[in-house]
Amino acid sequence: MKLVTRAQLGWPASAAPTQTSTRGVKVHYEGTEVSTKLLTDHAACIAEWKAIRASHLANKKENYSDIAYNYGACPHGYLLEGRGIGKRTGANGNQELNQAHYAIVGLVGSEGLTEPTDAMLSAIRDGIDLLRQHGAGTEIKGHCDGYATTCPGAALYAWVQKGAPRPASAPAAGGSTPAKPKPKPKVSLAHIVYAARHDPPAAQGHTSYKAEVLTVERALKAEGLLPGEYVDGSFGTKTVTAYARWQRSPAGGGFTGAAADGIPGMKSLRLLGARHGFTVTD
Repeated sequence: MKLVTRAQLGWPASAAPTQTSTRGVKVHYEGTEVSTKLLTDHAACIAEWKAIRASHLANKKENYSDIAYNYGACPHGYLLEGRGIGKRTGANGNQELNQAHYAIVGLVGSEGLTEPTDAMLSAIRDGIDLLRQHGAGTEIKGHCDGYATTCPGAALYAWVQKGAPRPASAPAAGGSTPAKPKPKPKVSLAHIVYAARHDPPAAQGHTSYKAEVLTVERALKAEGLLPGEYVDGSFGTKTVTAYARWQRSPAGGGFTGAAADGIPGMKSLRLLGARHGFTVTD
């Protein structure tokens, strides 16, 4: 999964209402003209995503609390964080129709870029699987299911009606041949726990299992929880504090009390790995 987080987008935490479970996920499209430039320029995808949020926030009639969707998916296979995990969708989250499902939008429209790439479909599927780990039920529907609209467009809806299968291969960005997947880094829970208990009281610069700690620290940095100067391979006090914030967050499991002490547990570490592309072993 190639995830672009709110922190990486420069956005604050979502102000959307909390909702910890739904019947499933609904797939959307933009419903307007989308430039084909997105196919060859990922920066244009990011600009498009930011423009959607800006237009929603500018809608004072419906009083949007944030971008309407939990996630977006671009033609290059990136999953773009919107409201994120555990947030109700729609304008301000008070419509019964929007309370039944989380929402993912493919960056395709009714004109211009109208056909989703395999990489986009794979990213939407990544979002569905991620939301299912955090309270979404098994339903996968289109926006048009239950509401009179053409959304999510003919191509996406045909895919939804097949059960939103993951494509056998997703083409590399800007090319027609699949990118060879890189092996996921592996992180041992036992090693990370050892580092979290032994690095803070050690001398400045001490590291335990540096490569694995760096993997975790980079993920915490991407979440906006750990400043870059502390991504050094040492699971020191700043990293422990950042990890405790991750444990308390909805995405990290929503732990409280002693369960959010900054010492990693299997569930919170696997949730972090799922968002940032590493595998957790015992």
